[in-house]
Amino acid sequence: QVQVVQSGGGLAQPGGSLLLSCKISGFPYDRYAVGWFRQVPGKEREAVSCISGLAEEKYYSASVQGRFTISRDSRRNTVSLQMDSLEHDDTGDYFCYAEGYVGGVRRWGQGIQVTVSS
Repeated sequence: QVQVVQSGGGLAQPGGSLLLSCKISGFPYDRYAVGWFRQVPGKEREAVSCISGLAEEKYYSASVQGRFTISRDSRRNTVSLQMDSLEHDDTGDYFCYAEGYVGGVRRWGQGIQVTVSS
């Protein structure tokens, strides 16, 4: 059974930092990709950052490029999103998404709130 459990998030001031973590279980080895998505009221969920199974490929949206860093720890089956130089527009609900390379298994995390406010 694939499970995706998120932690982190919370409140930060503009210019501050937050760390989001996503613990994934149930996939074989690193044969899955992980993405972080952000959703704000009235807008579609958008991809913020993604990482491939062996971390050889990473994607960042233009709005977070240079400020966010995605990484994965294969030993702990955890993918983290380090968010630095936070801006008001980073506010939203962040969802972790894991998709296996084989079998089409996909899972969303429970979502976690990030608020950037002074």
